[in-house]
Amino acid sequence: MAKVSAVEIRVGNLLEWDKRVWRVLKCYHVHVGGRGGAFMQVEMKDIETGTKTNQRFRTEDKVERAFVDTRDMEYLYQDGDGYVFMDKQNYEQLTLSADFLEGQTGYLLPNTDVQVAFYNGRAIGLELPPSVVLTVTETEPGIKNATATNMFKAATTDTGLIVQVPPFINQGERIKVSTNDGSYMERA
Repeated sequence: MAKVSAVEIRVGNLLEWDKRVWRVLKCYHVHVGGRGGAFMQVEMKDIETGTKTNQRFRTEDKVERAFVDTRDMEYLYQDGDGYVFMDKQNYEQLTLSADFLEGQTGYLLPNTDVQVAFYNGRAIGLELPPSVVLTVTETEPGIKNATATNMFKAATTDTGLIVQVPPFINQGERIKVSTNDGSYMERA
């Protein structure tokens, strides 16, 4: 088992906390001004019972990462409500449900390399790359000579994910999106 700093927690990580194994669904850094200090707000789901909880970890806290067998896999295609992955070592295929992936399906494009975590021989989590490149399929027309401002507009990508993008992004452009929080990073 390896202990990691609370600020190193990412979406898709598996943590051992309160004598259970939890999958991180959302996490973000919160800094309260004054005497409050900084902490990580983490939403997690118990892999055995499916219950969810929100937990705050101080930034200096150490959290136990669960010992799991991770395998490099490649996302192949969607089959109804399932998503098919192929093990890159032995070419076995594994189908995971949309419920299991919980919000990560918007980042899956065919041939995307991912890591699937197994605990006691059962798939329990999926770790995406830090960012993915998606194509904008629908958005309002771009504003000519617009520069980066604090204004954003909604853009739908080829996976169905809706991302807030700057006003100069047009339909058909490829953008880099963070898989941690779904935010626009840059043009690709």
